[in-house]
Amino acid sequence: MRDPVHHPLFARFYERISVAAETRAGIAAHRTELLAGLSGRVIEIGAGNGLNFPHYPGQVSEVVALEPERRLRRSAVAAALRAEVPVDVVPGVAEALPVKSEAFDAAVASLVLCSVRDLPRALAELRRVLRPGGQLRFFEHGRAEGRALATVQRVADRTVWPLLFGGCHTARDPLAALSAAGFEVTGFRRLRVPEGGVPFPSSPSVLGTARRPVDD
Repeated sequence: MRDPVHHPLFARFYERISVAAETRAGIAAHRTELLAGLSGRVIEIGAGNGLNFPHYPGQVSEVVALEPERRLRRSAVAAALRAEVPVDVVPGVAEALPVKSEAFDAAVASLVLCSVRDLPRALAELRRVLRPGGQLRFFEHGRAEGRALATVQRVADRTVWPLLFGGCHTARDPLAALSAAGFEVTGFRRLRVPEGGVPFPSSPSVLGTARRPVDD
């Protein structure tokens, strides 16, 4: 049976560059910031090769990590075995989470909202599975604030970038999408990955926290 997401060449490429970027581009530090203070049951979408797993704090009782791409999912399973918190890696896409409603205390979206096929539906699913008041931690590519790079992003997204980088769309606006999906964005900061150097279409990023409203 063919997986709903099938990017074997990109997956192989991503496994190599993502590990190198952990230290060279400072991604590991961003992951630590992203996950700090989490507790209880957590769902992570687009877990990739499991690079978030070592950064989950000990107060997390369980992580259900979805990864639809087969090669990356195998790597995530291996990473889960080394994690210090329980991690269950399962197949699935963000637009149809195979879990019960209001089952999680927190959710994590890390460098994945740029590539989901239906962003509003994926965010609606995350809102569904979070308990009222539950947090969504996000670390995502975002639309550039400068006109020149924003233009480059739009051109890249309409041409070869999604084909080369596993469906990634660099010009999406995660903050606007979260608000439109009914989340309350409680804090964020903009950053560039990597810090310094020549900016790429995927360099502008945003890291922050949103929540499902308590009275939802």
